[in-house]
Amino acid sequence: MRRICVIITLLIMCASVIPIPTYAKMNSNVSARNAVLMEQHSGRVLYGKAEHEPQKIASITKIMTALLAAESGKMKEMVSVSNEAVRVEGSAIYLKPGQKVKLEDLVYGLMLRSGNDAAQVIAENVGGSIDGFVYLMNEKAKEIGMKDTHFSNPHGLDGDGSHYSSAYDMALLTKYAMGNETFKKIFGTKTYKSDSWDYPWKNKHKLVTSYYEFATGGKTGFTKKAGRTLVTTASKDGLDLIVVTLSASSDWDDHMNLFDKGFERFKQTKVLGQGALAEINEKKYANHVYTKNSFSVPLAEEERKNVVLKVELDKSAKLTDGVKVGKTEVYVGNEKVGERNLFYSKRKLVATTGMYWNNVKEIFSYMIGVGTDG
Repeated sequence: MRRICVIITLLIMCASVIPIPTYAKMNSNVSARNAVLMEQHSGRVLYGKAEHEPQKIASITKIMTALLAAESGKMKEMVSVSNEAVRVEGSAIYLKPGQKVKLEDLVYGLMLRSGNDAAQVIAENVGGSIDGFVYLMNEKAKEIGMKDTHFSNPHGLDGDGSHYSSAYDMALLTKYAMGNETFKKIFGTKTYKSDSWDYPWKNKHKLVTSYYEFATGGKTGFTKKAGRTLVTTASKDGLDLIVVTLSASSDWDDHMNLFDKGFERFKQTKVLGQGALAEINEKKYANHVYTKNSFSVPLAEEERKNVVLKVELDKSAKLTDGVKVGKTEVYVGNEKVGERNLFYSKRKLVATTGMYWNNVKEIFSYMIGVGTDG
């Protein structure tokens, strides 16, 4: 495949630039053995501490269980509680053998009260069996890109050692799951009253219920071997963040501190606009290549000078209207933070899209080369 490669480097000159530490310099003392602060949409890691290290994860496992239930199309179905489910140890919503319960209610009980019995019933009915459900969990993990994860049960209880994940992988899972509106609603629910119960369930996650005003959802976890595990999402000023901690003695404080520093240092910044892409001088592509979606990424003020767009155009593509002709990758220094596909328009466009900033001076430099790939 012959390609044209265009690298557009933006040097930003601001009247006043206040240096703000980025991920590598972000000083944060957390109690957790493993931690990550991730932006929810781009997946950019803003802070990490041994974030790729596989560990036991306890009940934050149930994020995957809830996601698979939400994707199953069975949420309104009534399901039966098995004898095996009521015998599962640990936290419970106190199901009874033979009880008929709506699957949706079980997912609320799973996420708000961390019911292990609910996890068992969900797994049996969504996966056909525990083994079948565990297979679905691991397949979904592969799909999401969770490279340091293996599930062996739907609840996260300490088992044979083959049930583990990393702070980074659990943030990836949460990022993915927040794209499901059913999951997102349950994840952020403070209290829930089911017709099948005489009393409402209150979410165990204290940041969601009262401690942190910007929290939008979360899941708690604890076992003797895993210690305290916690996942929280929060939003402020257009920035959506995820924090995951594993084995943390002061997890509430860890999460609030990481969120506060993230919101203080990083701002969601549009670096690529939607529409015709500027700065492409190749005759047959100039004013004919466009993006369907803009791209934003969280940036510290000092990082703006390091933003780079790398554009790859496929010279072998048939130039028909709407055909994909390449992609543009967004870098902050050497770190790739995202990409957008590029499409061709037979109609000549007004090329205004490229680096996207307000109240700053833009200076572009670019180089064009032709290469062969496959």
